[in-house]
Amino acid sequence: MPSPLSADRPAARPPGGGPVDALISQTRRLKGEVDAVRRDTPTEEGDPRERWRRALYDLAMHQLDDVDEHLAQLRDDPPPPPGVSAAYAEESPAPPAPPRASLLSRVGSAEWDLLTDEVSWSGELYRILGRDPAAPPLTLDELPSLVCDEDRPRLTEMVTGCLVDGRPIDGEFRVVHAADDIRTVHMMGEPVLGADGSTVSMWAVLRDVSELRRCRRVVSETRDSLHRHRHAAARSEHRLAVELQEAVLPAWHGSLRFPRRGPRALDVAAAQLPPSAHASVGGDWYDALELPDDATLLGVGELTGHGVGAASGVAMLLGAVRGMALAGTAPGPLLDCLDRLLDTTAQPALAGAVCLRYRHDTRTAVWAQAGHPAPLLYRGRAGRALDAPQGALLGAAPGSAHGQAEETLEVGDLLLLHTDGLVPGHTGTAAVHRLLALAPRFAGSRSAQDCVREVVREFGEGERAERACVLVARVAS
Repeated sequence: MPSPLSADRPAARPPGGGPVDALISQTRRLKGEVDAVRRDTPTEEGDPRERWRRALYDLAMHQLDDVDEHLAQLRDDPPPPPGVSAAYAEESPAPPAPPRASLLSRVGSAEWDLLTDEVSWSGELYRILGRDPAAPPLTLDELPSLVCDEDRPRLTEMVTGCLVDGRPIDGEFRVVHAADDIRTVHMMGEPVLGADGSTVSMWAVLRDVSELRRCRRVVSETRDSLHRHRHAAARSEHRLAVELQEAVLPAWHGSLRFPRRGPRALDVAAAQLPPSAHASVGGDWYDALELPDDATLLGVGELTGHGVGAASGVAMLLGAVRGMALAGTAPGPLLDCLDRLLDTTAQPALAGAVCLRYRHDTRTAVWAQAGHPAPLLYRGRAGRALDAPQGALLGAAPGSAHGQAEETLEVGDLLLLHTDGLVPGHTGTAAVHRLLALAPRFAGSRSAQDCVREVVREFGEGERAERACVLVARVAS
């Protein structure tokens, strides 16, 4: 295998430099475009995302600089190695010395002849390893003296593997320059075999990759900082959403009596079933509110979205529901108003809901729905879904009307309102059948809270991707 040291010696320039010049022009044009974008990047030191973006731009610019210099090296003859005669230099003048930061000042080559003990280094290699160009090149035994103590075993292993086992060299080590300046060097090389198959020499190309590694390290550090920042922001948003949801939803536990006084009452209980894995807060809600005209409002629903946006949307909807219900608005017109309200919000959203107004004096329930599962009515040891009036999802068809239905209840009847996802792995009719199958167990329960416990016991352990709500109201008297 020929030694690549010939790359450091003058040779006839290959014909057809035009394509290489075209590639150089394209590379420099791209460098200019990337640099223009980089200059327009905000330099806000407190923003982890902007620091990461700027580090990536810097790394891209270094990579493009290297490509530019590689192509220039393909086009131009490299400078002669140290010791070339003056006459030779006059005959083949070398190009001007490259700037200190250019790639040509960071790539060098070497060959160690094992038969004659001759060592040849290119001029660039002296600069890479921090050696005086007037000093003789180091042998393979002397080379580790320039390397950091921690990296010497790695260099020895690479060289031994190349000389003894014929393995190519491809690895990095650090060298110490004057004033304790530590540089990272990448080394690639191969053995040169004689006619008998034994190793007669070893050649290597060494490159100073310190700046490249520094840029990559900055990118990695800023990326990690950005991930930490985003994780902390996500935790803060989740905590805020949970606190907002807890502040908005009814804060009662166990069964509640509506109204608190009077001969006829509803026994009400509700619960939220969490998802199986950690998930952001969704837009599920439930509500029960005592109204001034001897009535009680019951409702459940779900708003699309997650996080603080969904929690704040639920707060808006619940505030509107409670306000209109206290003002005496019937369930159908109430949902019509919510539909118009969602249509005016800055962020488009959809919502499903059931609103039910129960009059204690007549034991009648007037209700309306907006693209949501109908309430389930349990009487004795049987149950059924109420016949649903018309009603589209809130926000899906602005201006559409929501119909109403009325049901007369008896003492001991039980209403179950729920959001989608209550029954893991089942939706629609299949979920309704699973819930109706709980009727015999509900018949033996003494309170609405006991019924909620039965629901949680039956469906609380399944795989659930989203939160779900259930509300049970029992006609106590």
